[in-house]
Amino acid sequence: MTPKTQKYKFHVHGMHCGACVLITESELGDLPNVSHVRSSLDNHSVEITGNFGNKTQEEIAEELSVPLKPHGYSLSLKKEITKKDWSEFKVAVPTALAFALLFFVLQKLGLINLIQARTVTYGTAFAIGIVASLSTCMAVVGGLLLSMSATFAREGDKLKPQLMFHAGRIVSFFILGGVIGSIGSAFTLSAFATFSLSLAIGVVMLILGLNLLDIFPWAEKLQPSMPKFLSKHALTISKFNHALTPLLVGIATFFLPCGFTQSMQLYALTTGDFLTGGLTMLAFALGTFPVLALVSFSSLSIKNSEKSGVFFKTAGILVILFALFNIINSLVIIGLIPPVFNF
Repeated sequence: MTPKTQKYKFHVHGMHCGACVLITESELGDLPNVSHVRSSLDNHSVEITGNFGNKTQEEIAEELSVPLKPHGYSLSLKKEITKKDWSEFKVAVPTALAFALLFFVLQKLGLINLIQARTVTYGTAFAIGIVASLSTCMAVVGGLLLSMSATFAREGDKLKPQLMFHAGRIVSFFILGGVIGSIGSAFTLSAFATFSLSLAIGVVMLILGLNLLDIFPWAEKLQPSMPKFLSKHALTISKFNHALTPLLVGIATFFLPCGFTQSMQLYALTTGDFLTGGLTMLAFALGTFPVLALVSFSSLSIKNSEKSGVFFKTAGILVILFALFNIINSLVIIGLIPPVFNF
């Protein structure tokens, strides 16, 4: 270590999942005066080794925040203090229960088929996609999309990259979902294995729902993610300034650490069928499309809106209800408890 190279530690504001760790490390690691970066989700911090001349730590934090701001992050010497607004539950709980009651009534009337006792329907996958697209989890994809869009917009190419990104994302989710389904067909799952996978899907969704409530900091550490090396390569693709980059970035989002995506991938594995697995992931991708399309062309950000807390808590309660439904029916399938729901 040269005399001018020093190690600094900053608090990261806006960090909430494993993908945030990857993005902060990727963006800061590309800076010419930074030699090493290590982010931590445990305490929402980042350690940086680099040469910043005679700048103060406040000036360094401000400089390093510039490439992070498009992704919703910033650095500070002070730890981020997040206040839990319990009053938001006064609106979130009845709203979520109203939506759940609406699903139940429409299901009973046979107008929709969102949920079944033994399977995740395409309607369920689509609904989960909608929730995922508005969550902080999918904000990672939105941040990548905005970053890539800005790069191509500076060169005067605005529409084509957007279309390529969304086409790559939707088509790849169908194909790769089908591949996962085909892999599942190579195994003859026992009743216990089917129960275990179904239970795992429910647990993953339960953790995601708890994270959306934003009142349990420990839930962030439980959220599963893709292997870091795989997700890191997926992020690296967005750095390339090539005509095919938007298409490749769209494909790469299949491998980014989003718990909602992974819960659907896990279910696709249990289908044991290319078409069913592919259509499940396609339905999920189509559910995320409307909001990501708005992000593409209008920089929509529910995360920064005044009502974001109420929205995320409402979505969190709905996801938890979906998760509990799945967990209970997993116990029914294995015969541990009698049928609870009769859809």
